[in-house]
Amino acid sequence: MKWITREHPKIDRIACPWLIRRFIDPEAEIVYVPYEQVITSAKELGATPFDLPGVEFTHYGDKCTFDYFIEKFDIQDPVVHTLAPIVRGADTDQHELALECPGLWAVFCGLAHNVTDDYELLDKGMVIYDALYSWAKYHKGERHTQHTVERLLIDVYNKYLKYGDSKKVPEWAKELKALIQDQIDTNLSLNLKDVSQNLDINPSYLSREFSKYFDNLSYGEYIRKLRIEKAIGLLTSSTYSLTEIAYLTGFSDQSHFTRIFKQHTGKTPSAYKKNFNKGRLK
Repeated sequence: MKWITREHPKIDRIACPWLIRRFIDPEAEIVYVPYEQVITSAKELGATPFDLPGVEFTHYGDKCTFDYFIEKFDIQDPVVHTLAPIVRGADTDQHELALECPGLWAVFCGLAHNVTDDYELLDKGMVIYDALYSWAKYHKGERHTQHTVERLLIDVYNKYLKYGDSKKVPEWAKELKALIQDQIDTNLSLNLKDVSQNLDINPSYLSREFSKYFDNLSYGEYIRKLRIEKAIGLLTSSTYSLTEIAYLTGFSDQSHFTRIFKQHTGKTPSAYKKNFNKGRLK
């Protein structure tokens, strides 16, 4: 089989050839040509065009071409379905879909900058997607260090705070709880007054001007948005409980977290995670 697409590939136009050669046709030939030559060259070469407006193998809605190949060829490999939102998010700038999306974009953006030959770029990209597949199959959930700060916070939470209501809490535990909360809230619960002092700007002026440069949101709304984005990342890429996620994102408790999350997304955290997992398995 021959497949043809636009030159200068990055995310989707390397991910699709990887998927084709690994799951559809190991001997497939991939051709890259200038945009305006794709359709004409496809007819001349007897090749199937992809990742181009107006052809069958392309984007549909918020899905990318990689998603369509999976659906069209009924690829059931669960690891491929794990990779799908990563590729989709990186290719369509929906980086909230998976924590790995911005990393995948950064790697291929840099690779495309360094490698100007499309076929050499494809060869190197195949290696990267092979590595990403192996990570998703054998190492997803592993951490580079044995005890990250996030994991330590959860350990302390479970050992000393979550189950400590039945006894009088010692002073050292109270201090530890305050210390942990300070760490959790770093860059998520910044005090406007303190920020104003650091910037040497009047807090009233900062509060009034803030929305002009931050998504038309007030300071408090913007901080809540960051919290929700972090929570979505944890919901879709970790096994933490809702209570633990609320704890890690600086909410006072699970009820508070659920209420604010629903205000921002229209769904409860549980419903959001359920819908996300359903989408992954389609």
